[in-house]
Amino acid sequence: MSEQGMSEPRIAIVTGAARGIGAATAIRLAEDGHAVAVLDLNGDQCAATVDTIVAQGGRAFAVAADVSDEASVAAAFETIIAGLGEPTILVNNAGILRDNLLFKMTTSDWDAVLGVHLRGAFLMSRSAQRYMRNAGFGRIVNLSSISALGNRGQANYAAAKAGMQGFTKTLAIELGQFGVTANAIAPGFIQTDMTAATAERLHIPFDEFIAGAAAEIPVGRVGQPADIANLASFLVSEGAGFVSGQVIYVAGGPTD
Repeated sequence: MSEQGMSEPRIAIVTGAARGIGAATAIRLAEDGHAVAVLDLNGDQCAATVDTIVAQGGRAFAVAADVSDEASVAAAFETIIAGLGEPTILVNNAGILRDNLLFKMTTSDWDAVLGVHLRGAFLMSRSAQRYMRNAGFGRIVNLSSISALGNRGQANYAAAKAGMQGFTKTLAIELGQFGVTANAIAPGFIQTDMTAATAERLHIPFDEFIAGAAAEIPVGRVGQPADIANLASFLVSEGAGFVSGQVIYVAGGPTD
């Protein structure tokens, strides 16, 4: 168990945990001693994350859910509570890309991205907070992005990630009296399937895309999913109880 972690294991949910940042975060929280519900749209795709956790002696199981669908979220919580117990840690990481310039962006592209990111975080947080309030302890971590500051071809994604910051601050205000904190992590360039998709959209080989990004980052490299997982580990710990309503940019240097 991590020294910066908690005095007791808890039940955690990580959405979008089949791969990338979500998978790394689920694995890290399990290493900290938490039981983890590994949630993704396709439960079968969570197998690798679950297998890694179990192989390391942790507790985890896959949960299939569409976070943008109210009934699906309700069913997921029933499954989680029956299988692990009442959750008091929630990492809202689920996300999709539907990049395009504004004049090419369809209404469905807009709705899909806002639905998964913002509606999903709302539905998951609304369901989770009742168990956190009952326990007198709760940790909500929402994934924002440096794109919240604006990014060409991502009007939908940028709006969703900026909205996530306002949502987070409001949760912190409303839930703080119940021992619940809410914080947002805003990654910069992280090497994942999602950034690979962006490179493909821009018709740039991924290795060149990474090298170009690294050249602009003060620490001289792009981020890895573990960089985000390490911060999430701290933010959900008991030691982070006085950190709430914050947006922390994890970008290898200062941001605007």
